[in-house]
Amino acid sequence: MDGPNPFGAIREFEHDGTTYKMADLTVLEDEGICEPSRLPVSIRILLESVLRNVDGELITEEDVRNAASWAPDVPDVEVPFTPSRVVLQDLTGVPAVVDLAALRSAVERKGKDPKLVEPSVPCDLVIDHSVQVDFYGSEDAYEQNVELEYERNKERYRALKWAQQAFDSFRVVPPGTGIVHQVNLEYLGQVVHDRETDGENWILPDTLVGTDSHTPMIGGIGVVGWGVGGIEAEAAMLGQPITMKLPEVVGVRLTGALPEGATATDLVLHVTEDLREVGVVDRFVEFFGPGVGNLTVADRATISNMAPEQGSTISVFPVDDATLDYLELTGRDPEHIELVKEYLQAQGLYGEQEPEYTEVVEIDLSEITPSLAGPKRPQDRVGMPEMKRHFRKLVHGEFEDELHELDEEQLARWLGEGGHEDDPRRKPDVPEVGELSKKIPVTMPDGTETEIGHGSVVVSAITSCTNTSNPSVMIAAALLAKNAVECGLEVPSFVKTSLAPGSRVVTAYLEASGLMPYLEELGYNVVGYGCTTCIGNAGPLPEPIEDAIDAHDLWTTSVLSGNRNFEARIHPKVRANYLASPPLVVAYGLAGRMDINLEKEPLGTDDEGEPVYLADLWPGVDEIQSTIQQSVAPEMFKEKYADVFEGDERWEALEAPTGDVYEWDPTSTYIREPPFFKDFPLEKPGVSDIADARCLMLLGDTVTTDHISPAGPFSSNQPAGRWLLDQGVEPVDFNTYGSRRGNHEVMMRGTFANVRIRNEMLDDVEGGYTIHFPTNDETTVFDASGRYRDEDTPLIVMAGVEFGTGSSRDWAAKGTDLLGIRATIAESYERIYRDNLVGMGVLPLQFQEGDGWDSLGLDGDEHFHIKGLDDGLSVKDELTVVAERADGSTVEFPVTAQVGTPAAVKYVENGGILHFVLRRLLQNN
Repeated sequence: MDGPNPFGAIREFEHDGTTYKMADLTVLEDEGICEPSRLPVSIRILLESVLRNVDGELITEEDVRNAASWAPDVPDVEVPFTPSRVVLQDLTGVPAVVDLAALRSAVERKGKDPKLVEPSVPCDLVIDHSVQVDFYGSEDAYEQNVELEYERNKERYRALKWAQQAFDSFRVVPPGTGIVHQVNLEYLGQVVHDRETDGENWILPDTLVGTDSHTPMIGGIGVVGWGVGGIEAEAAMLGQPITMKLPEVVGVRLTGALPEGATATDLVLHVTEDLREVGVVDRFVEFFGPGVGNLTVADRATISNMAPEQGSTISVFPVDDATLDYLELTGRDPEHIELVKEYLQAQGLYGEQEPEYTEVVEIDLSEITPSLAGPKRPQDRVGMPEMKRHFRKLVHGEFEDELHELDEEQLARWLGEGGHEDDPRRKPDVPEVGELSKKIPVTMPDGTETEIGHGSVVVSAITSCTNTSNPSVMIAAALLAKNAVECGLEVPSFVKTSLAPGSRVVTAYLEASGLMPYLEELGYNVVGYGCTTCIGNAGPLPEPIEDAIDAHDLWTTSVLSGNRNFEARIHPKVRANYLASPPLVVAYGLAGRMDINLEKEPLGTDDEGEPVYLADLWPGVDEIQSTIQQSVAPEMFKEKYADVFEGDERWEALEAPTGDVYEWDPTSTYIREPPFFKDFPLEKPGVSDIADARCLMLLGDTVTTDHISPAGPFSSNQPAGRWLLDQGVEPVDFNTYGSRRGNHEVMMRGTFANVRIRNEMLDDVEGGYTIHFPTNDETTVFDASGRYRDEDTPLIVMAGVEFGTGSSRDWAAKGTDLLGIRATIAESYERIYRDNLVGMGVLPLQFQEGDGWDSLGLDGDEHFHIKGLDDGLSVKDELTVVAERADGSTVEFPVTAQVGTPAAVKYVENGGILHFVLRRLLQNN
């Protein structure tokens, strides 16, 4: 047998007359390396990858022993993981393509063959993050939104079409098809690959990394995959193993079954709350136990989707008979399904497993209750009956200092603390509490008179692959809509309604069930097949609504079936955002307000003037399941995915560059060659002490990647907008930060520019502003960074806990680097952002336990000296920071470099992971 054969584990596997090569895990037990059955399934998948990819150079037999050494008390070792494929979405995929194109340009400038830069694993990019809800509530909303999408993004899409022809292993799913994770779940995911490599047939587990934090959704069908930054994904595409610490694995034992009225969305919000409390950052999560069999694969995928909100790297389920049934339902080849089962059985990876875990968490499905999460964090679950009290307390807390001479009894009643219950069969007697209960008259563009106030729902969106991949909650929403229409209920005119399925199959089964007209009657017309509201592409609100919000400082709300609700993400003018199941999205849309107890208060009145309650509209489990069985069929999946890479007539007509090297347009405002690899030295820059640094931003807790690198729209008053104006771009054509990620000029100006970010060096100021020292000038973050660059002053950023939580945005790290920030110092980091910083050569440092900039008495106006780097950097290096105040006094404190592996040390020394890869390519060729 040719090639490396570590421990004699590369063996033949016969199936249906075909002979495959495989890395046989059972051999490791025979060789005394480990007992695979006691290892968590996800660790066995990592182990198989290491074993199969041993080459004696990048991956060795010692790496196999390290992966096999997993124990509940996890040894401090690293493993090199080689995913079998990479998935991308367009907001993170465009900058990845731009980087690959820039690498080819750099190689060509060195006189080498640009095709040295070529993905070594299959890559699929799904265009799903660009469609925006400009039009809604009409039958032609979809067509109008797609037209605008192409008009705004054709330059970016040309670059993606170029990549499709320039790289051999790069496929693009065009716009209007679906959301990357749902397409991955329903079509791209194979569970097991049978592929030809160097003329030989191999069989191996399907594994992946993706440039989106919700990549772990694929764990619903037992596939190990997680989100990484675009930087790390690009390195994986180019054959660089992802080096990681061997992770702890938390087992979640599920028992019982969901009760009537509880949905998979309610379950995932409970799971997210529980796992955040347990603490699963940097850990794998596996689900097991008798309750697993009571969840459909679509339910499992909903849970796996929210792994990043839970804090875990992955949240994965076993492959069992239900998984195979799902593969059959979604139109996969029956022969492949049989191959999946036989291979996984041979590896001991099929069906229920009860291995050892680092920790076990118990969750009883029968205790799950209807829930929402918000107003700005997915882990902040609120029971549906508590929503009224919760929201009113929230608003009271925001305006408490401005309230005067309120009747305390009235206020207590309004807050729900006075023991008074309104008679549910009459119109509630709303206490008069001045500012808190004010209503603002609004005349809508069509002349309709209405009014809004604190708590008004101005966005109600059925959106996101989290839930639109699950027929049970989609059919439940449609049945609830049917019941509401038949009762004569309507959605208030001030509510912006939308339906954005994660695949065209959803539309097919809603139409087949006869339920689509009822959703449309309430305004939930299809607006696009993409992330829309969940990614921040909710689009503008009607102008009178935005004007009323601004003029009266209203705390309006959104309710969406998504996974993210961070501050200013959904819409910059909507202050409170709540995640909920699709049927609850419709219910709150009908109610028009969040400060309502849907258990006891009516959604509205029927044609006879009688109150209609949520219980009157809620469909039963039997009706939901019966509708699914009659409406969802494999033929739908086969038909909708038959030409998934072809696109519509707009995609076909789109002209794109050709050739191996991208032709950069220096006047483009969308796609520009980034500066990372220009004038590229073959010698690595190394590391050294950082002296006389200034603090650019002083940040609090839970600063998200949305705060650091927003994805949504921006104004002409912000640095990015001013730059575009200088290029002759009118504000109406600015598009969003997300759409401009192929242009570093826009993105570096958008870094730390979220309208809700708070720099603690400034008093009561929101937005991307800071103080330039020593002049004490208050200016934008970008302008200050430019002045510091001219003065040759290095920069740092300080933050609290959970720095960089949220989406896997490589520009949150790229922008940090381009602003001249050499190091960040935080109390804790979210994994992906930390790794992205390392991937850009920025040093993430962590305060010692109990320390923080506030407790140390730091104001951000000090000079900072980071010492201990002159002798080089090592894994988890202990360094010293000296902060020097203007009066000459100093504060000295220890920090730990969050550089967890020798490979990560190399990346920092090289100025970033792609710099390391490029040097290796050039030096080896």
